[in-house]
Amino acid sequence: MTSLDEARALLAEFPVVDGHNDLPWALRKQVGYDLNSRDIAAHQNAHLHTDLPRLREGGVGAQYWSVYVPSDQPEPVAATLEQIDCVRQLLARYPADLAPALTAADMEAARGEGRIASLMGAEGGHSIANSLGTLRGLYALGVRYMTLTHNGNVPWADSATDEPGVDGLSEFGREVVREMNREGMLVDLSHVAATTMRDALDTSTAPVIFSHSSSRAVCDHPRNIPDDVLERLPANGGVAMVTFVPKFVLQAAVDWTAAADENLRAHGLHHLDTSPEAMKLHRAFEERTPRPVATVSTVADHLDHMREVAGVDHLGIGGDYDGTAFTPDGLNDVSGYPNLIAELLDRGWSKPDLAKVTWQNAVRVLGAAEDVSRDLRATRAPSNATIESLDG
Repeated sequence: MTSLDEARALLAEFPVVDGHNDLPWALRKQVGYDLNSRDIAAHQNAHLHTDLPRLREGGVGAQYWSVYVPSDQPEPVAATLEQIDCVRQLLARYPADLAPALTAADMEAARGEGRIASLMGAEGGHSIANSLGTLRGLYALGVRYMTLTHNGNVPWADSATDEPGVDGLSEFGREVVREMNREGMLVDLSHVAATTMRDALDTSTAPVIFSHSSSRAVCDHPRNIPDDVLERLPANGGVAMVTFVPKFVLQAAVDWTAAADENLRAHGLHHLDTSPEAMKLHRAFEERTPRPVATVSTVADHLDHMREVAGVDHLGIGGDYDGTAFTPDGLNDVSGYPNLIAELLDRGWSKPDLAKVTWQNAVRVLGAAEDVSRDLRATRAPSNATIESLDG
């Protein structure tokens, strides 16, 4: 039996829980949520990284669907609700394959049924518009994590890719974390500044996650996790879910991407634009300046280092499919996870350890957040604090 055969056998029993997939936003941008135009029951290779046949081929057993909207989106709360509605439409359309999941028990039940547990994560604190009531509303609608920032700061938290604003979390930001703990919503520290990571770890009484972040020691990009933060995950109980985005995992790609982003901006486009026009410009730039290519091995290097620092009980996977223009060779789309598991098997990772990385750690961390919530709801009323009352 080859390593790839062994990987597929392992994933049949302990499938991947992926922390971050931007399919809802891709469906919004490409077809205005017209699911007939992007029927994911069939292969959508020409348009998307994600469809049901490739999720099955990749051994995915649970997916956090990102209900992301850009931080400069007009009326971000309404747009986030539309993203949530998209996920609900997917669940209603494909009930044989996708199972709605709100709890760790739901995830295990879906695995037993052979369906893909479908959870939601809101990517960026701008989605709550500085309102704890809105935060609770998102939780009531099924959102089970919130990334505190996206690429820009929010008034109460600093992003990894913006200038410092409040030096981590403000007092209202800490209250957001406390309210997330009370609700049972996972605090996601991908995209946030290292100062915000540390403040959140100081504040949270529940395990945190990084839904799609890699190691800063391996690739020096501000979106990645410094070792001193990884070292704190065992005490917190949290999980860092390695991402596949080349510009976050390969140092040469970091430098190339900076130049490619500047090329898009020079043509009046946002550097994260994945429209046909933007991709045409990207391809022309790549012909002139060949793009450094990340591989399965590149991602495995991050997991090797993160295991050394945080321990295998605190690792997971968050590919960021359909949220990135480029993917590593061998991890081209959601069918590629077996290639990563095979690479780790070849590096001597044990099957029990890999079962933790693919399934068990992510399920455990959601269950732990539920336990903390149960205790806090018994002792703490919902907070009605405002950003004005706490931050002035």
